Amino acid sequence: MTRTDATRSSTPDVASGAAALGWAAVDVLLILVFAASGRRTHEHGVTIAGVLDTAWPFIAAYVLAALLLQAWRSPSAVWPTGVVLGLATVGGGLGVRAVSGAGVALSFQVVTLLVLGVFLLAPRAVALTLRRRRRRVA
Repeated sequence: MTRTDATRSSTPDVASGAAALGWAAVDVLLILVFAASGRRTHEHGVTIAGVLDTAWPFIAAYVLAALLLQAWRSPSAVWPTGVVLGLATVGGGLGVRAVSGAGVALSFQVVTLLVLGVFLLAPRAVALTLRRRRRRVA
């Protein structure tokens, strides 16, 4: 095993600043897609202001969770980064919606957990699978 291989296998997935920002941008984009999809499904109108109004509690919860978790240290990790960000985004976003008087019906909670769970975990699971395949080939 070369020094590079030993270093790569023993250090955590510490991403460059650009990679961490890239992961955050993808996550926020997917939260916006979730909000836009919900607005379209419920015929609330898909305007920039409307989507932001729906998405902001989840984006705020995501940003707070990412800072507390220091998600930039391993932004592509399924565990703990993806799981914690997903649960905190859903829980925090629903909490903010409830406090602000927005709807938090049980059906919305379930859909939010499922959709944002998939949106925040699936890209990380794909990245993990691709990393493992590359390691087997190398």
